[in-house]
Amino acid sequence: MDEVRPQLEELLFSSVEDVLVESITVTDAVVRVEARSTVRQVACPGCGCRSGQVHGSYLRFPRDLPSVGRLVVVALRVRRFVCGEESCPRRTFVEQVSGFTRRFGRQTERLRSTLVSVGLALAGRAGARMADVFGTPVSRNTLLRLVASLPEPPAVVPRVVGVDEYAQRKGRIYGTVLVDVETRRPIDLLPDREADTLAAWLAERPGIEITCRDRAPFFADGATRGAPQALQVADRWHLWHNLGEAAEKCVYRHRGCLRPMPAAPDAPQETEEPTVSSPWPTGHQFAERTRAKHATVHALLAAGHSKRSVARQLGMGLNTILRFSLATTPEELFTGQWQNRVTRLDAFKPYLDQRWQDGCTNAWKLWEEIREQGYPDGHSSVRDYAKKTLRGKPQPIGPRPPSARAVSRWILTLPDALAEHDQLQLKAVLANCPEMTALAEHVRSFARMVTELEGDRLPEWIESARDTTDLPSLSRFAQHLERDLDAVIAGLTLSWNSGVVEGHVNRIKMLKRQMFGRAGFDLLRKRVLLAP
Repeated sequence: MDEVRPQLEELLFSSVEDVLVESITVTDAVVRVEARSTVRQVACPGCGCRSGQVHGSYLRFPRDLPSVGRLVVVALRVRRFVCGEESCPRRTFVEQVSGFTRRFGRQTERLRSTLVSVGLALAGRAGARMADVFGTPVSRNTLLRLVASLPEPPAVVPRVVGVDEYAQRKGRIYGTVLVDVETRRPIDLLPDREADTLAAWLAERPGIEITCRDRAPFFADGATRGAPQALQVADRWHLWHNLGEAAEKCVYRHRGCLRPMPAAPDAPQETEEPTVSSPWPTGHQFAERTRAKHATVHALLAAGHSKRSVARQLGMGLNTILRFSLATTPEELFTGQWQNRVTRLDAFKPYLDQRWQDGCTNAWKLWEEIREQGYPDGHSSVRDYAKKTLRGKPQPIGPRPPSARAVSRWILTLPDALAEHDQLQLKAVLANCPEMTALAEHVRSFARMVTELEGDRLPEWIESARDTTDLPSLSRFAQHLERDLDAVIAGLTLSWNSGVVEGHVNRIKMLKRQMFGRAGFDLLRKRVLLAP
């Protein structure tokens, strides 16, 4: 054992000074280490005066990192000193071994540092499982408390800052993440995405020179008021994404051009006029009951019974008997929920029929289209109409036309990167619709500005796109660019972008899922800012 003791002492306490190992006992599962401090004088934590007068001593048992699969138990004898300064409120104090213990600490500093790293990387439950594998069992609450007790990161003033939003609760609560674009590290998290909050944060850091952001109005307003000296740069990916959305709307507006024109028939085909059948076919239970009641009522009335007498005999109301007596045939009584009553959907049925013939068989998509035209009701009416009526109609003969999203993807893709089949289909679509051709020219011109950083051509492109009256979505996109012209030109000219910020937004999503149910803002902020 005497030969092994120097190696164990070097392994366990190589980074700790002023500690004397008195004995080491090794068993199959535990390594017990008895040690004491060798410092002669210790500074009082209250007044800072050093004292060497020992009042007493006692044993502390801090948990330490396991060694070669064995639990390490440290029996550390610490001394209580007497403070000789009369003005100090403390009479006695206990020494702390620097780098090894802290006041009220139950773990050594290196075990605490390890658990903090596990908590930052894996949070509560997953971190507790990993710590148990390491041989240092700990609860998830302890890991979260260790992370929450970490000090705030040092404040830095970046030269280039990236700003974007992240969702604390998607669709309800949003915050703001700020990233140093040069070092690619997050700087701060803000609890909301208000312009005033961002402006106040930027105003405290006058050294910021460039702000990378998307075109959200609250970020533009906050950056303008908080850092007027900084150059604002609109992110190129968001510009291209917005252009893609406008292009898809333009293609969808001209979706009639996507289906090839049908060939003229050789001879006109005669169609038979559909015969109008009774809304209540023979054998329908409700219809048969109505016919029987109608015959009985008219038979009793013909026999000389009064209407009140007929109502008493049949157990029916007088108003019902009056309605049956006024109807000359049972078919006149066939009204109600089973009939084609006037509904709010009737005005949109011709459009739905045409769109069904065009190849759009998605009831939800059809409902979204007529809702934009003023349809006030929900999706269920359109779904029932499509299921009961439209699905029974024959589909047009010929290949299925490409969807608006597919054509938009072809237009937004580099022509040389398209497959040969897609190139042929796009060529056919452009040849059939001059508006599509104009859209493709504008998209490819914008793509050259994005890839070659030719932001000086943007005013000319905006002027050209605004004149496209047949492409209103593209025209509106150009008008929106003009509202934030300086930032967009800078984004299409400089190499700065918000790509690193988007990466941290995805990282925040992962951290939120790890801490589901415990991801308060303060804890989330610590993990985002302090995790490696």
